[in-house]
Amino acid sequence: MRVLISLLLFTSLLVEADEHDHLYEVDEEVVLWMNTVGPYSNRQETYTYFSLPFCKGEKKEIGHYHETMGESLLGVELEFSGLDIKFRTNTKKTVVCEKKLTETDYKTLLYAIQNSYYYQMYLDDMPIWGMVGEIDNTVNPPAYKLYTHKRLDIGYNDKQVVDVNLTTDGRVDIRPGAELTFTYEVQWSKSEVDFTKRFDKYLDPSFFQHRIHWFSIFNSFMMVVFLVGLVWMILVRTLRKDYARYQKEDSLDDLDADLGDEYGWKQVHGDVFRPPSMPLLFSSCIGAGYHVFTVAVITTILAIVGEFYTERGSLLSAAIFVYAACSPVNGYAGGSMYARFGGRHWIKQMLLGAFLLPSMVCGVAFLINFIAIYYHASRAIPFTIMLAVSAICLFVILPLTLVGTVIGRNMAGSADYPCRVNAVPRPIPDKKWFVQPWLITLAGGVLPFGSIFIEMYFIFTSFWAYKIYYVYGFMLLVTIILSIVTVCVTIVCSYFLLNAEDYRWRWTSFACGASTAFYVYMYSMYYFFFKTKYACFYSKLLRKIGQKTKKKTKKKIDFLAVFFYGRKKKKKNCAFQSIFNHFMLKKSL
Repeated sequence: MRVLISLLLFTSLLVEADEHDHLYEVDEEVVLWMNTVGPYSNRQETYTYFSLPFCKGEKKEIGHYHETMGESLLGVELEFSGLDIKFRTNTKKTVVCEKKLTETDYKTLLYAIQNSYYYQMYLDDMPIWGMVGEIDNTVNPPAYKLYTHKRLDIGYNDKQVVDVNLTTDGRVDIRPGAELTFTYEVQWSKSEVDFTKRFDKYLDPSFFQHRIHWFSIFNSFMMVVFLVGLVWMILVRTLRKDYARYQKEDSLDDLDADLGDEYGWKQVHGDVFRPPSMPLLFSSCIGAGYHVFTVAVITTILAIVGEFYTERGSLLSAAIFVYAACSPVNGYAGGSMYARFGGRHWIKQMLLGAFLLPSMVCGVAFLINFIAIYYHASRAIPFTIMLAVSAICLFVILPLTLVGTVIGRNMAGSADYPCRVNAVPRPIPDKKWFVQPWLITLAGGVLPFGSIFIEMYFIFTSFWAYKIYYVYGFMLLVTIILSIVTVCVTIVCSYFLLNAEDYRWRWTSFACGASTAFYVYMYSMYYFFFKTKYACFYSKLLRKIGQKTKKKTKKKIDFLAVFFYGRKKKKKNCAFQSIFNHFMLKKSL
């Protein structure tokens, strides 16, 4: 690893210094990128910066341009500002352009100021935010003022940019036919901030490292200790005495085996290794699960080592690369299991395992993408990126999955069960209501969700609010805890099911672990509608339905909300409703 890093650093010295390696010479070009603009109340609703009637600088050509796949998928749409900025060279107040507001431009800016639109820029990969304008409520009627001047105060340490601050001024009343003059200035100053610490000002340790965060980790750890102890009691104290007897069962005939004093799960030991229904789908789901878990662990470790929050889209780009590179894990796990089931259609299983998860994710993403394209939102994925993702699936993921499937079938595809499988399936007796598979499945996801409940709040807050998630060490620890809790709960649930003499444990055990995703989804819906307060049709409908049940549990919910989250957030606008209103206004003009 050190040799690779040294080689990369050496090769970076051979090329021209720029924002790729963050090294500049005096008077070298420093590019200011304009990213997106959108309402401050809704972080996920964004449009291109120049969708508002702003203007570019006189400079049209730049020395370099880059956009990664992760940036495109995240809706990052960088456009050159046209401003001529030189490293360590101050720029006095300079006119960018002069513009006369048309009726359409006036209404567009008026809508943006009324909805508190903000814009985002990047300079040397450092984000900069600024407001489009403000409302002056000291006069009647209120005056809508646009900021026409940008002052950039940039700090440098040796040859690197370590700090950027934006000051907006030049407030001008907007009205049809008004003459606007957009200006900018740049001031450079020496800073003592270390380059590796330049992103610290964007982080919020008081939020992410709150004592509740640590308390949740400790609580989850104690849950792991309890569950491991419970599983140890079941496996060691209950099952240990029976292992030796079942290994000698091959020497007995069926009559002798049935005359024993067996009860509960011991009655179905000859059927537990029977292949499940739909073995092709089951093995594909298991392979996809191994694949996703491997990708999650590796990507989280890379995020801890590489500090991905400092680079736009780097986390998503790394996740895509790791997902493609780890495709043999999918093929090996799914292919070997399907072979142990005695499956013959291994090519179909390989294809299903390779495209099961990507097809669902890409299908939903492309559907949302078409909506974003229709409304001209910056979240729209370029067609070339869609082709690139499809090419990765066809030419990288599929061949690697095939390799893993072939290896798995040949190395781990033989069934080596500890006891003989009965030729005739045993009848399943009637069970009590509390050991029904569907109830066990729902109950199996409660404890795993409880172990990640608090962490999901921090993740959702960083997604919908203005927080940068950087505590990937917590995420890795929670992932490990989630895995252990899920394994233990699945073992216990499978034991209860087998003890009820129901040997159909495979799909039930899989659903027990997967049911955690159901609770995460329900919590995300709760957070979206009741914490972000998005005022759209769907949230209103959900609130109307939930009003009846909310009265009975209002005190309990309010107590938990205050304990875990504190105050409620300000009301926000629904993304698609705001998009619709914005562009319907433009169309009406």
